[in-house]
Amino acid sequence: MSYEPLYVAYLIYFNRDRDYFECHEVLEELWLKQDKDPLYKGLLQVAVGLYHFRNGNVTGGVKMLRSSIGRLSPYPADILGINLTKLRTEVSAYITALERYQDQPFEYYDLTIEICDAELLSIVASTSLDISPNVPQRRGPQRGAKHELRQKG
Repeated sequence: MSYEPLYVAYLIYFNRDRDYFECHEVLEELWLKQDKDPLYKGLLQVAVGLYHFRNGNVTGGVKMLRSSIGRLSPYPADILGINLTKLRTEVSAYITALERYQDQPFEYYDLTIEICDAELLSIVASTSLDISPNVPQRRGPQRGAKHELRQKG
């Protein structure tokens, strides 16, 4: 199977860097390129939900994660080389915990998207050598140099 470079970058930013802002940037670009495919939108919203909660916005986190589940629910378990069932289960548990957050606060924690396809795993590993982490990570909506480079081709 062939994987879009922006999708591969999303997985690197999500799993390696935990840079959910950059996840949004790269996957939004792919989502638009793919005629607003709801699968990409759902994956994008998982990153945005984690981004919001990590930055103290519980309401925004719940909203984005709920929306992501709605978009991801129609898809098969192993689409795009990832374990989508596991991701949906973990996102659902996160939503449940966030809905109780006021009475039962907890420490923020990251999620990891399990890559099931050996080819994709290899592509992610080799591509990650070419993608440097954003240090420091951006904490607000501004377009950076990496976005400008992607726009140029």
